[in-house]
Amino acid sequence: MPRIFIFVGFILLLCLLLPPAIIARVRSTPNSNLPIHIIQDMAFQSKYKTQAVNPMFADGNTMRPPVTNAVARGETYLDAHLYDGVIDGQWANVLPSQIKMDFATLQRGQERFNIYCSVCHGISGGGNGIVNQRAMELVANTNGPVNGTVWVQAKNLVHDELVTVQPMGQVFNTITYGIRNMAGYGSQIPTEDRWAIAAYVKALQRSQNAQPSDVPAGTKVADSIGSTPNTISISNAANNVTPTPMNVSVSNPATSMSEGKL
Repeated sequence: MPRIFIFVGFILLLCLLLPPAIIARVRSTPNSNLPIHIIQDMAFQSKYKTQAVNPMFADGNTMRPPVTNAVARGETYLDAHLYDGVIDGQWANVLPSQIKMDFATLQRGQERFNIYCSVCHGISGGGNGIVNQRAMELVANTNGPVNGTVWVQAKNLVHDELVTVQPMGQVFNTITYGIRNMAGYGSQIPTEDRWAIAAYVKALQRSQNAQPSDVPAGTKVADSIGSTPNTISISNAANNVTPTPMNVSVSNPATSMSEGKL
C-alpha cells in the first residue's frame, strides 16, 4: 500500500474527530452569550424579574406582599368545625350549624354510606362488606396457591370500642382524610354528605348498642301494652291462647288432607 494512502487516511481521521471535540469544548465551557433561539417559545418577555427593581412602586420592589385578609387558593376552609370536625381543638360532638339533624340527613347519610362505605364495612357496619370478604378469602388462600395478597380486616364500626367511642367530628375527619390503610373521601364526597354519613354511623352504633333506658318513657312496649285495651299481656300470653282442635284421621290421613284438615 502506498504511503500516501496512509497519510490521507490519518488526515481524514483527524477531521472526523474535530466536530466532536469542538462540541465537547463548547458544552463544557461557560458562555455568557444567549443560545440561538429559532423558536422563541416565550423565552423573551417584557417583564420584571423576581428581585429586579420596579419603579412602578414606591419601595421599588417587584415582589408584592399579599393583600390583607387575602385567602390563598385551597385555603378557604376557615370553619374548622365544618371542614375538619374540630371545635376549639377538640373533636366536635354535634353537627355544624349549617347542617340540620333530622330524618332527611340520616336518610341521606344511609344512602351515601351504602354507596361508599358498605363495600368494606358492610351494610350493618360490622366490617363484613363484599370487598373485605373477597380479600380475606385471598389472604386465607383457601382455593389456590399463595398469591401474596395483603389485606387488613375492615373495622367493625358498631362494636369496635376504638370506633364507637369516637365523637362525630372524628368520624367525619376520618371520612375526609382517611386513616391508616383507608384512603380519604374528601375529594369524592361533598362536605354535607360526609357529615350525613358521620351522623348515620353514630346512629348505627346507637342502634346496635341500645339499652332499655334509651327508650323514652311512654314509648316502651310494656307501656303501650298496659295502655292498650285490646292487647294481651305478654306474661299471661300462654293462658290467653286457646288451641283449636284438629280432627285428623290417623288411620286415613289422605282423607284428612282432602278435607283440608292438614
